[in-house]
This record gives sequence, C-alpha cells and structure tokens, in this order.
Amino acid sequence: MPKIISLRPVLLTAPYGPREGNAEVLLHLPTGLRTTGLIELTLDSGIKGLGEGYLAVFAPEVFVAIANLLAPIVVGRDIDAIAETMRALETASGYWSLQGAARHVLSAIEIALQDARAQTLGLPLWQALGGTENHPLQVYASGGDAIDPAHMAEELDAVAALGIDEFKIRARAHQAEKAIWCQRGAASRGLHIAIDMAQNLAVPSQTPDAAAAFVAEVRTAGVADPAFLEEIQGPLNTGELPSLRRRLGIPLAGGEIVTTPSELAERIGRGCYDIVQPDATVIGGVGAVLKVFAAARASDTAVYVHCWGAGVGMLANYHAALAGGGDRVEWPMPAYPLREALWPTPLAPRHGRLALPEVPGLGAHLTPAVEAAYPYRSEAAYRCLVDPTALPEARWA
Repeated sequence: MPKIISLRPVLLTAPYGPREGNAEVLLHLPTGLRTTGLIELTLDSGIKGLGEGYLAVFAPEVFVAIANLLAPIVVGRDIDAIAETMRALETASGYWSLQGAARHVLSAIEIALQDARAQTLGLPLWQALGGTENHPLQVYASGGDAIDPAHMAEELDAVAALGIDEFKIRARAHQAEKAIWCQRGAASRGLHIAIDMAQNLAVPSQTPDAAAAFVAEVRTAGVADPAFLEEIQGPLNTGELPSLRRRLGIPLAGGEIVTTPSELAERIGRGCYDIVQPDATVIGGVGAVLKVFAAARASDTAVYVHCWGAGVGMLANYHAALAGGGDRVEWPMPAYPLREALWPTPLAPRHGRLALPEVPGLGAHLTPAVEAAYPYRSEAAYRCLVDPTALPEARWA
C-alpha cells in the first residue's frame, strides 16, 4: 500500500449565515465569518486525503499547532495501517488532551487517512468501512436561531422548500414562546419541530425543573410535543438525563461535544439518550463514530450524526452513517460556501433525502482555487463566552 509523504493543516475562512436576524451570528460570529480547519494528507501515489476537525472553528491556530506537532508521527506510515497510526497519535497526545482539543485534530487526521485509503481501494468511503448499500439518508434540517418571527418564517419556508419534514430550532429555557410560535408555523407547512436547548457547554446548566417548566409551557399552549429535545443538560449534569427522559416523556438527544467513543458509549449505557449524536470531526473520526453505532445498537438507541462543519466534515459523518446503518442525519441550513466549494459533485436533499455520490473516498476535493477564494482570517474565530440573553427578546405571541 502507498505511504504518507506529507501532512498539511489548512485554514479557510468564509461568510457564514445571514448577517441579520440570526442569534448565532450576532452572538458568536459578529464578523459574519467562520473558519474551517482541514488536514490534507498526500501519498506517494499522488492521492490526497482530506479530513476536518471542528476545533478550528473556535481556536484555528491551536488546530494548526497541534497538527504540526503530530505530523511526524503520521508521515512515512503505510496508509493501510490506520489503527496503528491512530494508536500512536493517541499515545502522543492522550496525557495532555485525551478529552479535548487534540481529539479534534486526531479526528481530522483519521478522516483524511480513511479518505486516502478508500481512494486507494477505488471505493466510496462508506463501502470501504464495511457498508453494503448506498441508500438515501433521511435528513432533518437544523438552524432555527432566528431572533424574531419574520426571520424565522424565512427559515421555515426554506426547510419546506427542500421537502424536509423535520426542523430543529434553538430555544433555551426562557424561550418557550419562540418554541410555541415555531410549532404553530411549522404545522401549517407540514413540518415537525425539534428543539436544541443549547446546554452542551453551559456551566452551570439549566436545572431539570427549568427544562420541565419549558415543556409544560409548550404543552399548555396546545401545540405538538417537540420531535426531540437536544442538549437539555450541561456537561456536568449528564447524570440527571436518565430521570429526565422518564419525567418529560419526550425523546432526548445529545453527545455532539463528546470527544471519545468510550465516553459516549458510557452515556448510552446509562440511558442518557433516546438519540445519540456523535460527530466524526470531534470524537476521533469515522471509525470512532462506528464504535458509537455499535454501542447504540446494543442499547436500542438511535444515532443521528451531528453535522455542523464544512463540506469535508459533513461527508465524513454521512459516510459513517451509511456504514453504521444510520437512517437520519443532520442538514445545516445556515449558508456557508465552504460546504459546496469542497464538493465537486453537488450534494443537496431531494424530497427530504440525501444520496451520496458514487465516487472513491469521501468525494471532497481541495483545490488551489478554493484556497485562494477563502483565505484564513484571524478575526473569524467563534466566540463561546457570550450571554445568550443579551439580545433583545422579540414578541413571539
């Protein structure tokens, strides 16, 4: 098998989302720009593999520094020895970042390794990973961070136009009126609403009583229950999730920030989730996502891969879903040209379903033209230290 002759970290920056009316942009990306971090591996055969790590959205230059630190471990290895390469990388970084930033970089490297290997085999990545059928994946749309009814109506219309029947919005505990408005607007468009309560990084988290009061207010309004509730407790409060599942009677989802498959498998085993949401760009690559699928099958837990990255990360998660036996995946709605720009074959849902192209590897390509069009800009880092109540509350009644 070919050997790896170089590892190159690449930072790209592009406009993200609407500049007006979107809470995520206003709070976290005030420049209107977002950065993506890629790993490009080159083999002595000339094949190039691509991977993506989510860390670069938040700390792009840290992503590059860790990648350059670990590159000598990868260069010179056989592309077929992915397990051995990943064990070496975990040994080199585990003491100082077993559950942290380095895992995102390892994720990008693993995805690039898998992409290059699948191209060498002449197989789509899902097939190289052991999948048997390229069936269209059902998608749910994800976004819903509009700050007022006018902008939210535009989002609902955009989802309906794609033929998607489920839309995940963001609504925190103090935003029950927003959730109720969305449920009513969705019903007239034939949509179901899921709700991300955005507690995945919250310390302290909202209390179980606050989550229950939110659900009670929604139910009192006489609208449908959410299709699922996502990330309703923060990272220090996951022990409360099993009892909350029983208390609320609504499917609970989560897991997007977890950086090791063993931790996510442990949460699945404790009964934290009805739906688990691993992300290949965070948890250690596509192989790690497949370990989560195996743990979920043993506990009768659904897996909806998390997809909030650029084009490489999205494809990695979709290939993992196909290989792992998944049937529903996330489709991010905010505009971000570093998705389409990395797809030589256009990719979009049709009638609510997504079919992957039959090409070797991931099906993503990085060209000099793309690098020239989207140069890295240091002011584009995502800000996490924000007050979600800082924006003026619209009238949703």
